[in-house]
Amino acid sequence: MKAIQMSKFGEPEVLKYIEVEEPTPATNEVRVRLFAAGVNPNETYIRTGTYSFYIPKLPYTPGFDGSGAVDAIGEGVSHFNIGDRVYVAALLAKRNTGTYAQKVVCDANAVHKLPESISYKEGASLGIPALTAYRALFHRGKIKPGDKVLIHGASGGVGLLAVQMASGIGATVIGTASTQEGKSLVKALGATYVLDHITEDSIDKIISLTNDKGPDVIIEFLANMNLETDLKMIAPYGRIVVVGNRGSLEINPRLAMIKEADILGMALWNTTSPEYNESLLAIEAFLKSGIIHPEIGAELSLKDAAKAHAQILSKNAHGKMVLSIN
Repeated sequence: MKAIQMSKFGEPEVLKYIEVEEPTPATNEVRVRLFAAGVNPNETYIRTGTYSFYIPKLPYTPGFDGSGAVDAIGEGVSHFNIGDRVYVAALLAKRNTGTYAQKVVCDANAVHKLPESISYKEGASLGIPALTAYRALFHRGKIKPGDKVLIHGASGGVGLLAVQMASGIGATVIGTASTQEGKSLVKALGATYVLDHITEDSIDKIISLTNDKGPDVIIEFLANMNLETDLKMIAPYGRIVVVGNRGSLEINPRLAMIKEADILGMALWNTTSPEYNESLLAIEAFLKSGIIHPEIGAELSLKDAAKAHAQILSKNAHGKMVLSIN
């Protein structure tokens, strides 16, 4: 079968499109014939060998998210049949085989039925983005109906799902994006207000949109740039959930003291089994009720994975980037 494999860490060109041996499912495992794979920013960090959460053994096939049909079932698995439409939502550290491939083997509890209303490309947009959005909003941010939630960079794969989840449970969502296309998409998916990315000069605008109080919850994807600004506009007793960061910064802790604000780190790798199961049940319910619908951004072929890694960190990303697999 064809797969993307890296035999060394480095820049995108270490991702090679090659022929590899087809994996065989063991006990309690399922093999999925993939038709689409999702591309996530953390996969680019893993590729460099500097990602503190996970450094794989080499050779390594990247990818955590994908969708397709079950084509082989290991012993002990009774809840799937050959041909079932499924999506994969897992951190596949157990094996060095990921979803940038025609087939993937993973634990049966990481494979989930894909509703008929959701395409394979859309199914590949779930997994890490949906789990991250849910964990940021509900496990860490503890949002509730009526909260005012600011989502930075809301036009990305995680951001758009967060917009839909938050607005779907009755929160007022303020989203930011850098392009008119991105802002239109964020608005269409449920944000009450959509603005350019927040700066020192636009703090007053946020304050005015929240009845002079500030957001109750801020979902932050670039903390090294925005955390001090977040602290200046967060509501008293508010929560700032740090989902992404690309550097260090110096801030005055008094800003957090004045508001008694919480700065909450978040890493999907820390999700417990009960939290993981809760998240998946919630995502399933959101899909069935129509509260969330994945938005596809750039589409590339599997052989163009290196190009995808070069593009994924672009500030102009809209929706989830996916690799189509033949």
